Amino acid sequence: MPDSGYLALFLVGLLGGTHCVGMCGGIVGALSMGGTARWSMHFAYNGGRILSYAAAGAIAGALGAASMGLEGQVPARLILYFIANLMLVAMGLYLLGVTKALALTERAGQSLWRRLQPLTRRFLPVRSVVQAFPLGVLWGWLPCGLVYSALATALSTGSAGRGALTMLAFGLGTLPNLLLAGIVLARLNEFVRRPIVRTLSGLLVLGFGLYGFLGLMRLSGGL
Repeated sequence: MPDSGYLALFLVGLLGGTHCVGMCGGIVGALSMGGTARWSMHFAYNGGRILSYAAAGAIAGALGAASMGLEGQVPARLILYFIANLMLVAMGLYLLGVTKALALTERAGQSLWRRLQPLTRRFLPVRSVVQAFPLGVLWGWLPCGLVYSALATALSTGSAGRGALTMLAFGLGTLPNLLLAGIVLARLNEFVRRPIVRTLSGLLVLGFGLYGFLGLMRLSGGL
């Protein structure tokens, strides 16, 4: 995956912020209720959440690396590269509002979430950083179409390290919306939901994916 892919996933996390707030807004709202440790709890929760994203990205990247170790290494590399750019195109179309197909991927994680969700109750209500961090770690595995699409891109990196960095870039993109939720949420959402902002960002992410396909054509033509 080219370095531009990290920027693309950061933009997806940032511009998909309204979706993220919808998924995590209740927890974020609970963290905002009183107490001088409010900001530290926000950072702890989001730190745990992004840590889980990075861990999942490392696993996906390692699986991609394992597939490259099989016979027929070059075709495997081409397939993973194709997946990476296909997901960038899909996420670009999502930001443009062309399709909501990414929501279908959320069903894939329901089985795991049914096992993890009861554990979150141990840390509710949140009164300290000690509770907020593990809650974020668990909430990072909440089924989410955007997260799973980003993981498909992490898989295609073919490296645990790059996979973790891919999901770190995505997670950092989601951070502003969730960190500021309940404080300047209305203004931030108003900005990211402006048609011109979403259109330009969607076109940019889509462009990254299409450019990657051109590189794929050159790579396959040179085999």
